[in-house]
Amino acid sequence: MGDRSRYATIFVQILLFSLIAALLGRLFYLQVAATEKYQDAALDIQSRNIVTPATRGMILDSGGKPLALNRVGLVITVDRSILDKEEDRGAASLKATAKALKMSYEEVFGKTRLCGEKVDRALTGGARCWNGSRYQPIPIAIDASEEVALSIVEHAERYPGVSASPQGFRFYPGTEGVNGAHILGYVGPVSEKELANSSPKKYFLNEYLGKAGLEKVYDDELRGTPGVKTIVVDRKESATSVLKESRPIPGNHLVTSIDAKLQAVVERELVAAIYRARSGTVDKKGARKADAGAAVVMDVKTGRILAMASYPTYDPNIWEQGITAKQAKDLYSAQTGVPALSRALQGTFAPASAFKVVSVAAAAKAGYDLNGKYDCPAEFQVGNRTFRNYESKGAGRISLEQGIAISCDTLWYQIAYNEWLKDGGLRPKSNPKDYFYKAAAGFHLGKRTGIDLPSESAGRLADRQWRERWYERNKDFFCNYEKRAKKSQLTPYLIAIAKENCVDGAKIRAGDAVNFAIGQGDTTMTPLQMAQIYSAIANGGTMWKPTVGKAIITPEGKLVSEITPEKIGKLPLSKKTLAFLKKSLRAVVTSGTAKWRFDGMPVAVSGKTGTGEVYGKNLDGSSKDTTSWFASFAPSDAPRYAVVMMVSQGGTGSGTSGPSVRRIYEAIFGVQGQKVIREQAIFPSAPPSQIPRKPVVTKP
Repeated sequence: MGDRSRYATIFVQILLFSLIAALLGRLFYLQVAATEKYQDAALDIQSRNIVTPATRGMILDSGGKPLALNRVGLVITVDRSILDKEEDRGAASLKATAKALKMSYEEVFGKTRLCGEKVDRALTGGARCWNGSRYQPIPIAIDASEEVALSIVEHAERYPGVSASPQGFRFYPGTEGVNGAHILGYVGPVSEKELANSSPKKYFLNEYLGKAGLEKVYDDELRGTPGVKTIVVDRKESATSVLKESRPIPGNHLVTSIDAKLQAVVERELVAAIYRARSGTVDKKGARKADAGAAVVMDVKTGRILAMASYPTYDPNIWEQGITAKQAKDLYSAQTGVPALSRALQGTFAPASAFKVVSVAAAAKAGYDLNGKYDCPAEFQVGNRTFRNYESKGAGRISLEQGIAISCDTLWYQIAYNEWLKDGGLRPKSNPKDYFYKAAAGFHLGKRTGIDLPSESAGRLADRQWRERWYERNKDFFCNYEKRAKKSQLTPYLIAIAKENCVDGAKIRAGDAVNFAIGQGDTTMTPLQMAQIYSAIANGGTMWKPTVGKAIITPEGKLVSEITPEKIGKLPLSKKTLAFLKKSLRAVVTSGTAKWRFDGMPVAVSGKTGTGEVYGKNLDGSSKDTTSWFASFAPSDAPRYAVVMMVSQGGTGSGTSGPSVRRIYEAIFGVQGQKVIREQAIFPSAPPSQIPRKPVVTKP
């Protein structure tokens, strides 16, 4: 045998041994190492899960009254996986079902179509679509009569793919007249995307998950654990045995700090403020647009939210059977005011004069005498632009306290302009003092409060860093303005502003500095942020993280966990500055801009009005109106509650928001006329500290 043949034989032997080793290794992996994996895969093919959703826990107010609960009804469902296999794609079954339910075929058909599925809208009759999966039962009626349900069950051959059974579904009872849509949120069927991304959590097809509000944030606690029966099936999908079975475990209840009675008052008074502005009776300017608003009541000692409302709102029960295309469009349409948006924590607005508490902190840090006298002329000149007091009124030489009380703007224009010059003006120093911007950062402007509700806005702190980032994003537009702008924007004034922004857009200009000091310009805040700040002033400087959730309890009433208040910082204020602020905010109500709204009020209230000027046009082409603010706390000598109200395009702070804020305090303290009747108070002494251990269900 030659060398070549011997080498070839050795090579073949090595190759054979390698193949045998690889085969043995693969067999070891499949039979030993990956046994569990392939057993699970085999079970997936041979088994089916029958899921019984757990009873969802309730959402309760601070006294145990249900804000969200479960209602049982006879639910008619359709299984698309069965219908789609029918020769007529289930048309006959759906027509028979529609006749039994006394509904149109188009409506029943539309309810079984997936949201996003391409369907001729004429065939759906504008009905609600299904935002879950085609492989889970789709409810088309949740309040069917017993007669209809029995007919469907007894004559299953007429209704292939259709089932009837008693089921629980989420219901918001409107306790004490509460709407609460933006706080509570809603639930919806698990989507295919959520199923695909459910690891490490395990979701099942016919489960409902929290999609917004408290329902979403506390979904893990509320949802419970579904019961799962795993059955083995043969080739014909017939069950042959039960592999394993677990019972559903009900979800826990969420106790909130919301007081249902107060929440109803706040919602009602917010609507009253809206219509007050629209009536045109609050001042000489006439009717206002008043397109949106928000109100927040906070416990200043804990940061707990006692009530929070947003306008416009919507019926939280519209999600029960899915929403129509029109309802979905209206929820997010600018034409209807975007009711889905919570103005309290997602809407951002120029804070106007309510911001001057920040300016006081900045002035004190810069060395200005808080007890000194300052000029309050009708107007102040900055370059070629004239900045005026609201309604162009001057007050002569006044104290800083009086300047806060009557809301003098020109006083702050002068201080802010002087500090801008000291920092170098358009040629800023390498390390400018930036007292106003640093004070605002110390008050947490531009930061989310961290409330236990989703999608909170951070607002905007328009400092030097923000200005530079803004310029980088927009300089190309401004430097090519006449080519890129719409024809309607090619006015001499806007062209001049664009040229200025092209050259100096990255710099803080004098106009930016003076506007910042009175809460105008590019800085924005949410009403919730404003409530957090005024709560901190009221309690001595502690910034609390706002919370709505208070505790988790089991259905049997056992305390699972308490959601404790959390301190997140201190205001950058000395005791002297804080005392000055409290004295000045009281003067606003006793002798300043809010006096006419609080005369005769037996409970001492401190606060600040704000009237924010807004640039731009409404959808109808009219100029945008001013934003009404009233930020406050009470009682002034021993503060416990902060109340903030904002009405977008609502006019003045005192004229529009002031009366409603007063009525909220009257409800809290039990004020009747000029007397306090403790028996009539929502909180005779303080918000309840005891956690209820069971729901308080009142009979209708």
